[in-house]
Amino acid sequence: MSSNLTRRAVLRGTAVAVAGAALAVPAAAAVANSAAPAMDHSGHEGHEGHDGHSGHGPQPFDETYQGRHIVGQPAMGGHMAHHGGFAVTIDGKELHVMQNADGTWISVVNHYQTFADPLALTRAAVDKLRGAALVPIATA
Repeated sequence: MSSNLTRRAVLRGTAVAVAGAALAVPAAAAVANSAAPAMDHSGHEGHEGHDGHSGHGPQPFDETYQGRHIVGQPAMGGHMAHHGGFAVTIDGKELHVMQNADGTWISVVNHYQTFADPLALTRAAVDKLRGAALVPIATA
């Protein structure tokens, strides 16, 4: 009995399997991120009891984290209102942030990592900068 299996059929089957696996990983990660509980940031200087889920959007913050002055507040119109409606600065320089459709947040510093709220995102950006100055993105 001869096999009708050709190299083309094997390659097509492999390509379909690889494509399916490639699509399954981000989908599983998105489900895991959306199901993850919000981080509790209580006890940090200038901030108490924030859990990121007040039902009214992210909570404003103004604190010193690792020697850097970080501020987050609702954006009042303009460009920032289109990216989740929240503006963040590190040492007075804008950190471009954006809210994803699933409610998580990303920044230009940690673009491929999502965070539960802008405070967690900003602290992670400070960690990633390792003391380097933030250079704002020109949006005009």
